[in-house]
Amino acid sequence: MKAMILAAGKGTRVQPITYSIPKPMIPILQKPVMEFLVELLRQHGFQEIMVNISHLAAEIENYFRDGQRFGVNIAYSFEGKIEDGQLVGEALGSAGGMRRIQDFHPFFDDTFVVLCGDALIDLDLTQAVQWHRAKGSIATVIMKSVPASEVSSYGVVVTDEDGRIQTFQEKPKVEEALSNTINTGIYIFEPEVLDYIPSGQKFDIGSDLFPLLVEKQAPFYGIAMDFQWIDIGRVPDYWQAIRSVLKGEVKNVKIPGHEVKPGVYTGINVAVNWDKVDIQGPVYIGGMSKIEDHAKIIGPAMIGPNCHICGGAIVDNSVIFEYSRLGPDVRLVDKLVFGRYCVDKTGMAIDVKAASLDWLITDARQDPPQSQFTVAVPEA
Repeated sequence: MKAMILAAGKGTRVQPITYSIPKPMIPILQKPVMEFLVELLRQHGFQEIMVNISHLAAEIENYFRDGQRFGVNIAYSFEGKIEDGQLVGEALGSAGGMRRIQDFHPFFDDTFVVLCGDALIDLDLTQAVQWHRAKGSIATVIMKSVPASEVSSYGVVVTDEDGRIQTFQEKPKVEEALSNTINTGIYIFEPEVLDYIPSGQKFDIGSDLFPLLVEKQAPFYGIAMDFQWIDIGRVPDYWQAIRSVLKGEVKNVKIPGHEVKPGVYTGINVAVNWDKVDIQGPVYIGGMSKIEDHAKIIGPAMIGPNCHICGGAIVDNSVIFEYSRLGPDVRLVDKLVFGRYCVDKTGMAIDVKAASLDWLITDARQDPPQSQFTVAVPEA
């Protein structure tokens, strides 16, 4: 069976992480979120996977290659051009990307699944495909219910009693939403749906294709299913995903490393004197990281590999990416540290270098900067 993973977006709502990492490659405890999707597809018999790429395309291609080490076959459809020897992404939209693949050479020749590349899911795809076929649908949306206050971040779906979609609203205002049942970015299509997508132009599944299917009264259905779904469309979503994994709430994601004490997991060769630090799980510490005496880490928290947490520093409910150094007596509460950025859980970012705070949070590979001051980063 065939599938497609949508991986061409810029991920603007997850910046600054996506300045250098495409959204499908954002790590969930050292493993890209897209890898979990590839594993799910393989488990349900999808052996041929097409991936559309654009923003930071090489990061995805260089990691997954042809898919053989993941037990599948993967090919890529690049959306963009080359200027001065550099790839310049020009995404065609999710539906436009599907049509580009089909126009190149007919790939979608039977029922196929399309997944957005930025969510952790644990869905019985086999059951969903069976339901789709039984309905005679050419397009099926897998749905979930969310609190009414969150509908503006998603596509809202209204169905009749038989599951046929009557209305589709793409990211409506809260007061204008017709339901709190939303599109999860998991789709099942028949090849005939491609006839509704124009060639060579930007066209989106949610905002263009789905309203057109409703307008044309095509056999277009939605099914609400019971499964785990953690969207990583925004910084707060990513924050919650890490917390949920550390707390053991995501059953298809295993905490890596070794459990050295209850709720505390580490990679190999972590330099720490456990008798002289205060670490309260759930916490993950990546390999080759150093935790100095009198540091304190309060979970849920993740310290990436090759980090250096200086003495007296406090990391509380925070996520620290690889090669980060926290200076002495720094206090991080509800923060995400990524390169030169310190981000709170709402997505507000401080450029540490621009703010002349790079002695406080810096690259662990550099010589530690000298400062006589200690500064606590304000709590969120």
